[in-house]
Amino acid sequence: MLSVIQNIVSFILLVLAQVLVLNNIQFLGFINPYIYILFIISLPVRLPRWFTLLLGFAIGFLIDIFSNTLGMHAFASVLIAYARSFVIKLFTSIDEGNNPTPSFHSFGVGAYVKYVFVMVFLHHATLFFLEAFSFSHFWLILFKTLLSSLISILIILGLKSLNRK
Repeated sequence: MLSVIQNIVSFILLVLAQVLVLNNIQFLGFINPYIYILFIISLPVRLPRWFTLLLGFAIGFLIDIFSNTLGMHAFASVLIAYARSFVIKLFTSIDEGNNPTPSFHSFGVGAYVKYVFVMVFLHHATLFFLEAFSFSHFWLILFKTLLSSLISILIILGLKSLNRK
């Protein structure tokens, strides 16, 4: 019950932080950190896929509503919610019957950093290519994706390092 309440509070705080603060910050004119995906990244490992997809859609749709982005965040969030279990299996081996929350402690520092990097990069690449809806500026979009991913990863890892569990 406590983890459900923690997830609800995390959902609300991350949406508010993204909408009220981070959407109004742009480094160098086009680098925007998206940390709301920390909610999807931090869901328990053995959560049913349909529920993870539903939560990914919910948080992405809320960000779309407040950002006026026509479903781009919802699509990118559902995509990483779907890919999440594959990425976890790629970098870790979770014992049967164990349902950890992804963190430095449960995955190990190296595996967790790789997991966060892949998830954030996948989200940002999807989001920015949907935003451009073209490959004509491929290198500019890739540059924007890399820089925004780097800033988002640093913020996410910084927030997770504050968590003592």
